[in-house]
Amino acid sequence: MSSDRIELVYIWTRFHRDTYFRSVLSIHNNKDTPILAIVFYNKKNIYCSLLHTRMNVGVAHSEVNPNTRVMNSRGIWLTYALGVGVLHIVLLSIPFFSVPVVWTLTNVIHNLGMYVFMHAVKGTPFETPDQGKARLLTHWEQLDYGVQFTSSRKFFTISPIILYFLASFYTKYDTTHFVINTASLLSVLIPKLPQLHGVRILGINKY
Repeated sequence: MSSDRIELVYIWTRFHRDTYFRSVLSIHNNKDTPILAIVFYNKKNIYCSLLHTRMNVGVAHSEVNPNTRVMNSRGIWLTYALGVGVLHIVLLSIPFFSVPVVWTLTNVIHNLGMYVFMHAVKGTPFETPDQGKARLLTHWEQLDYGVQFTSSRKFFTISPIILYFLASFYTKYDTTHFVINTASLLSVLIPKLPQLHGVRILGINKY
C-alpha cells in the first residue's frame, strides 16, 4: 500500500443524535481504482464501509455553462479557420463559379452561419444550474460570461473583417459584390457591439 495515492475529501454530517458519518469521497489505489469509504461512528462504536467504484475520468467539466468557454477550447480557432478554408475550396471546385462569385459566396455563407449560431440561436444544449438564465441569451452573449473584449471575442470579431477585405480585393471592389459583402459583414458585426449586449431590437428574438 506504500505506492497508493490518496486524496481525501471529508464531509461531516450529523446522522442521528450522537452518531455522525464521514464520507471519504475518493481514495485512489495504485491501479487508479476509486474507493468510496463511508465511516459511521458514535461514542461506543465505529463502522466503516468501503465501496469499489468505477469513475469516468476526464469527461466531467467544471463550468456551470460550458457555452461560456467552448470558443477558448484547444484547437477551436484553427478548426474554425480550416472550416472556412474548406468551404472556399469546395466552392472553387464548382466549374461555373467565377473567382469573384466564390469569394462573395464564401463571405456570405460564413457570415450567415456565424449569425445563426452566435446571434440567433439562444440557450445551451447542456443542463445548467443557472435557473434558466442562459435560455434567453445568445451564444455570443454567453461567451466568456458576457465579459467584453476578451481574446475569443476579438478573434471572432476580426475574422469576418479579414474575410471581408479578402472578398473585396478578389472581387476588385465591384459595386454589386461590394454591397452584398458589406451588408453581410454588418449583419455579424453590429450584434457584437457591447452596446447591444442583451438588446432585442423591436423585440425580435426576445423569447
